[in-house]
Amino acid sequence: MKPVQSSISLAGAGESPALDKRSRKLRRRCVEAMESGGRGHLPSALSLIEILRVLYDEVLRFRPDQPDWAERDRCVLSKGHGCLGLYAVLADKGFFPPEELLTYCRRDSILGGHPERGRVPGVEASTGALGHGLGIGIGMALAARLQHRDSRIFVITGDGEINEGAVWEGALAAAKHRLDGLTVIIDYNKMQSYGTTAEVLELEPLADKWRAFGFSVAEVDGHDVAALVRTFADLPFEFGQPSAIICHTVKGKGIAHIEGEAGWHHKSRISADEIAALYQALETG
Repeated sequence: MKPVQSSISLAGAGESPALDKRSRKLRRRCVEAMESGGRGHLPSALSLIEILRVLYDEVLRFRPDQPDWAERDRCVLSKGHGCLGLYAVLADKGFFPPEELLTYCRRDSILGGHPERGRVPGVEASTGALGHGLGIGIGMALAARLQHRDSRIFVITGDGEINEGAVWEGALAAAKHRLDGLTVIIDYNKMQSYGTTAEVLELEPLADKWRAFGFSVAEVDGHDVAALVRTFADLPFEFGQPSAIICHTVKGKGIAHIEGEAGWHHKSRISADEIAALYQALETG
């Protein structure tokens, strides 16, 4: 039996390796989409970029020209407000043309402020009402078992999102059914919409909570590409148990003046000067 990997030593996310060209490119595409749409949850997307990048570069089995291929792995972005990051990666992988990003949040666009299943190629679930992605992922994992498929299921949650009781009900069910093909990824950026998670509702000891609910747990710097690759390569951490990966991240990572700033959680009016500052920060950061 594979040994449990209960944790991984890590530096703080603020000490992550410098962002490389690919990470900056994906962030720029998020800003371009936001500029075009005039709104968006930019910082919540930027904390996800390396997680999504590694999943789609190194981990997930998929076919962009056949987004509903039955044997694919599934990635559910439960924190749907972080969809700018998902859109940037899906476009990069060829699920739809990158030019579509420039229609974000327009009346005739497929790309809304939250992702929609059946409208956006590559989106596995319509999310945005927080707390439901894990339940959807559990259903997918059970379906894969019943249909004798080896598809793996990944559910990305926000740390504020896991205040929702439905998440922990789902965690109990996942452990009961021994869903070792299911992995929950927590984007632990320590911020919610209006303050820190410690102020709103303290989550610590977070790793111990997931272990108590029957998960095998690892922790990793969510902006360290190499560390993420190593962590995902070890899945499942223990056969017969679902896995949880706590990714320590920075909300707004890569644009210094919006990092950890609650006022940037969502912007519905953004000036030309603010957009210019975002681009400048990406160039100099």
